Amino acid sequence: MEETQATNPDDTGPDIDHTLMARVAEGDHRAFRQLVERHQDAVVGTVSKMLGNTSDSEDIAQMVFIRVWKHAKRYKPDNKFTTYLYTIVRNLVYNETRRRSRKRTVSTDQREDDQHLQHPADPADQPDSTLLDIELRAAIDAAIGTLPENQRLAVVLRRYENLPYEEIAEILSTSVPSVKSLLFRARTTLRESLSKYMDA
Repeated sequence: MEETQATNPDDTGPDIDHTLMARVAEGDHRAFRQLVERHQDAVVGTVSKMLGNTSDSEDIAQMVFIRVWKHAKRYKPDNKFTTYLYTIVRNLVYNETRRRSRKRTVSTDQREDDQHLQHPADPADQPDSTLLDIELRAAIDAAIGTLPENQRLAVVLRRYENLPYEEIAEILSTSVPSVKSLLFRARTTLRESLSKYMDA
């Protein structure tokens, strides 16, 4: 019986997510694992970029999929599954950001430890071009991290996940013109923040 329900591993279109969610709603663990495998890298990457690459990004990403599992019976395939998924990401990331803002007691030593964790490589071991790439990526991540929440998420979903404006608007519960405005303001800020790299 399970074999007749198995999903063709070659299926990669968005419709497969709706099929998998229907099976997850029935308690199918295999379908849930397949759903996680399809989207976990994107979710972890988005959470990391939103929260600054911290060690608890994977924990937040895991919470995202726990919510997918728990609420599968209420899932309605009206939109893309990714719209539903990133709406959960948005809610959990925003909650975590607010929790952190209420608990701003991180010591300078801890911040330095976090920086070492994010850039563990010894600069002396890196060629100049690699050093520049690492420095630029770190500068981009840092600049994105300073953006307001909605701007930051719009940039991450557009730049890294290549989502269309319409889907980003659904995730942010706003309009397409508003998304374009968010991205314009974010890009202006990022351009200013990264001007020394662009002029180099």
